[in-house]
Amino acid sequence: MPAAQVERARFLAELEQLDVVLIDEAPKVIVNSRTGSVVMNQSVRLDPVAVAHGSLTVKITKEPVVSQPAPFSQGQTVAASKSSVDVNIGSGSLGSLPAGASLEEVVRALNLLGANAQDLVAILQAIKAAGALKAELELI
Repeated sequence: MPAAQVERARFLAELEQLDVVLIDEAPKVIVNSRTGSVVMNQSVRLDPVAVAHGSLTVKITKEPVVSQPAPFSQGQTVAASKSSVDVNIGSGSLGSLPAGASLEEVVRALNLLGANAQDLVAILQAIKAAGALKAELELI
């Protein structure tokens, strides 16, 4: 920072004019295969996918949704997608998660259905190999 008062004001004015570009954090999932712990950041995304592992089946689907403005409102029609997750264990037992599927919801559902740590690691690796896990997968 400049020592003279006039130079400080000029320096601060120049500093205020700088454009700052925020860099999104890289999506990352860390799995402890010994304990079954899964830690992920908020950038992790899933694409539609179906995975079967033993008696567990995970299916993630997306369907397009169109939001239209009221007549004469000068709004714009917006296309989006609605995701859903279905988890099936064995015959007849089905767990369903709300729209907007996230990896967190998939992991939570698998844990509730009794998936062990090895099942969880195998399923996450399969989702990553299929290209549906939009994150770096790190096993520790």
